[in-house]
Amino acid sequence: MPDEKRLVNDTRPTHHDVGVVGAGLAGLTAARELTDAGLDVVVLEARDRVGGRTAAGSLSTGDLIDRGAEWIGGEHDRVLDLIEEFDLERCEQYGTGDDRVAVAGEVFDDQDRFRALPAEPTAELQDAFERIETLRRDVPIEAPHEAPEADAWDATTLESWKREAMETEAARGTFDAFVRAEFTVEPSQLSLLTFLTAVDAAGGLETDDESGSVTQEYRLAGSTQQLSRGLADALGDDDIRLDEPVRRIDRRGDDVTLETDDGVYAVSDAVVAVPPPLIDRIEHEPALPARRRGLNQRMPMGAVIKCFAAYESPFWRDDGRSGSVLSDDGIVAEVADGTLPGADRGLLVGFVAGADALEWSDRPASERRERVLDELARHFGPRAADPLEYVDEAWSTTQWSTGGYNAVMTPGTVTTCGDAIREPVGRVHWAGSETALEGRGFMDGAIRSGERVADEIVARRD
Repeated sequence: MPDEKRLVNDTRPTHHDVGVVGAGLAGLTAARELTDAGLDVVVLEARDRVGGRTAAGSLSTGDLIDRGAEWIGGEHDRVLDLIEEFDLERCEQYGTGDDRVAVAGEVFDDQDRFRALPAEPTAELQDAFERIETLRRDVPIEAPHEAPEADAWDATTLESWKREAMETEAARGTFDAFVRAEFTVEPSQLSLLTFLTAVDAAGGLETDDESGSVTQEYRLAGSTQQLSRGLADALGDDDIRLDEPVRRIDRRGDDVTLETDDGVYAVSDAVVAVPPPLIDRIEHEPALPARRRGLNQRMPMGAVIKCFAAYESPFWRDDGRSGSVLSDDGIVAEVADGTLPGADRGLLVGFVAGADALEWSDRPASERRERVLDELARHFGPRAADPLEYVDEAWSTTQWSTGGYNAVMTPGTVTTCGDAIREPVGRVHWAGSETALEGRGFMDGAIRSGERVADEIVARRD
């Protein structure tokens, strides 16, 4: 009988200065920064492509879509810099016309969705947002567990806080839809402290009625996966190994050893740039510290299904609609106009998020199509029920993401083991959007996290 503890691969190891696990924006950024610093870097990616949670797709109509991360904020400097460097086409998000909010069995239309409700729930919602903005300023960005009310806030679910802060069903429903759309979890699944920390790392709530959504100002013609491809091109094919999931990380000895089914890589430093739930899929020798393991176990991925419906034209614009919907009635929490400037055809992009995404990810695609199109027709009229094409991407069913958009700390996690999120374990460093101090949860945060770990490794070697 073979030894159960034998190496995954008995191949003689190849040696590199740094091994990067994951070829998303975080891992590729770290690899490029380290290569530019003169280090020999190898990137190991489980998928057959680069990009991680950025993923290009296409429709039978020939239209390109973003199956994963898509929108870019006006202050997402790292993303904007790459767009300029790679000479990509940036497009402004369409926002002319009325937004819709669907809650409590009613629909409300206004040019600002957060002021679409009647006076009383609008006042409650605005007061709640102002309180959040005030509270987040008491949370240290690098050490949220040191906030004055950290223990109490981490023990309070966002659901409980919402019920204390708002009384009307319309305000509560709008807040629920907002949380699902932005975090892809239910308000009961994260603490007030986790929420405040995430809001602070994102630069505040995106409720500026002067500029619209401050984190969804731009998109790319083509796909945001172009960013990852540009970073990968700068590294070269020999430095990136696709279809090589890392099975084992051994920190014993002088080197860190990364083992895949196809090879063994001995490196001086390792960067792990995959979502926290996937870290525990890797065997670690010796075992990770208890706090790091506890953190991985307490950071499940959110759940989201991204849905696309293509039409002959963006007909809703003729009706004075922006294409934006925020809804607590039905399974589609948010809708956006995904039509690119100058395009003949129209595209609506919808998001099923949170508990609904977990349920509907397991249903047949035909049932999802019928339900989503029915809800689009409720918001945009009968033409929305008859698209040229409908497709969706259920991220919870993907092998190497297991959800989206990000992993979220559950109540009680920030104050017990949350500070382990960026803490290296020996010469193993952690990257990914979830670890970012700025732009957390966005592509910008992923890039910044790659820069941070590269700085850590260079500084250690000096």
